[in-house]
Amino acid sequence: MEDPQQLAQLLKDFAAIEGPKVLVHGGGRRATKVAERLGIETKMVNGRRITDKEMLEVVTMVYGGLVNKNIVAGLQAVGVNAIGLTGADGNVLAAHKRPVADVDYGYVGDVDKGNLDTLSVLLKAGITPVMAPLTHDGHGNLLNTNADTIAAETAKTLARTYDVTLIYAFEKPGVLSNPDDDDSVIPLITPKSYEKLKANGTISGGMIPKIDNAYNAIKAGVIEVIITKADAIDGKHGTRII
Repeated sequence: MEDPQQLAQLLKDFAAIEGPKVLVHGGGRRATKVAERLGIETKMVNGRRITDKEMLEVVTMVYGGLVNKNIVAGLQAVGVNAIGLTGADGNVLAAHKRPVADVDYGYVGDVDKGNLDTLSVLLKAGITPVMAPLTHDGHGNLLNTNADTIAAETAKTLARTYDVTLIYAFEKPGVLSNPDDDDSVIPLITPKSYEKLKANGTISGGMIPKIDNAYNAIKAGVIEVIITKADAIDGKHGTRII
């Protein structure tokens, strides 16, 4: 997201994927930079952003506006007829404000349900949705929602009708058996091997919630999940989770 050349290449690679498709994006680093310029402090707990009213305004501007519309424009330039959406648009993703437990994350949303009708209408019309990591609570409030969660919930919603592959693109070429060796990609993870990899410490930390999200999506009907590098989103690289 922060490198214009890498982003341009990603959009070209995305355009080359055949069939109906949806792109989900984040933008946390850009939001942090914009907040700093506005004199708004960024607060994080366990890697999660605390979203008070001021920060909600920032992430709405950055995710739903600056980042989303630049991606839409970039896709139009490579022949993809795209439309930018938050969860509030077409009621695509409804959520509730996360209850306060050990930490009050503020205006952060946990998804309740996705609207298949809206997404299907767009896809059948040949329009590619570009989803920003924002949802709504049905009472007029926008909520900041993790992009991985948006991707999983969108995939689960589409799986009611479509055969869905969910691809997580990040900075590594897949799930690694050795975090310091990019050539140590684990090509396939099954429920049985996942338990072994967690037990022996091969998979740990932030990768666990990502794979847990993947299995939640699979349980809801997603065919497979692929975790791969942002320059290899053709479905032929990375780690397949089945």
